[in-house]
Amino acid sequence: MQLISFVIITGISGAGKSEAVKAFEDLGYFCIDNLPPVLLPKFAELCAQSEGRINRIALVVDIRGGDFFDSLFSSLELLEEAGYTYQILYLEAEDEVLIRRFKESRRRHPLSGEGRILDGIKAEKSRLEKIKGKASLIIDTSALTVRQLREEITARFSQIKESEKLIITVVSFGFRNGIPLDADLVFDVRFLPNPHYVDSLKELDGNYQAVADYVLKWPVTAKFLTKLFHFMEFLVPQYINEGKLQLVIGIGCTGGKHRSVTIANQLIKFLKAKGYKVLAEHRDIS
Repeated sequence: MQLISFVIITGISGAGKSEAVKAFEDLGYFCIDNLPPVLLPKFAELCAQSEGRINRIALVVDIRGGDFFDSLFSSLELLEEAGYTYQILYLEAEDEVLIRRFKESRRRHPLSGEGRILDGIKAEKSRLEKIKGKASLIIDTSALTVRQLREEITARFSQIKESEKLIITVVSFGFRNGIPLDADLVFDVRFLPNPHYVDSLKELDGNYQAVADYVLKWPVTAKFLTKLFHFMEFLVPQYINEGKLQLVIGIGCTGGKHRSVTIANQLIKFLKAKGYKVLAEHRDIS
């Protein structure tokens, strides 16, 4: 049988389950919010038939399922009998914090009915006491920001190296066609000598060695690349520490064909050598 692991996310309403499932999505988990527990064994069978495409699953199961929630323990027993592994992540918070969060969001607690929020919180904690005792990990989110909760989940459940959590896309482009809308950083290399004015290079692009040699032979290019690489060496780890998952770097020249392509290729080579996951896009090369 394929190795399939489940993370069951549960806990008190308002404790951060929605943010938790977003963190698991970013880690590459197949995620479902509010799955009726009675469907869990059948869902596991479907995952087993996916030929390895679905092997890490995070499921939010909580009291929103109503009476279905009471079938959670029997469903977990069926998972164990079938040989599947699972962990239970239980999120909680102090009553005062939960009340404040519900008031700020103007949401009604699922168990409060027409009564007070605190009554719903107490009823829910009583109902979840048994599943809390079975939890693999309990996180109190009372003093955690959204970012800190995501960092905690990433540290506990990520299976990738720190340098691979951030996906960097380096885009070469021409300013006359506009700056990429999703760019986080933009570097203008129009100050570099332009191969466009060299007859033998005009119709080529920065992927050709002759064009790259021309752009790279100038002292100003070497000085710029040195400064760019030092800047990236400092900046990328800061983005990783901050929890950023995607970084788009734009390298622009006039037409996006010669200088920007050459410099983008040099930056891609540098970042890959540092162990980062890098994607290349030469937007205006044609």
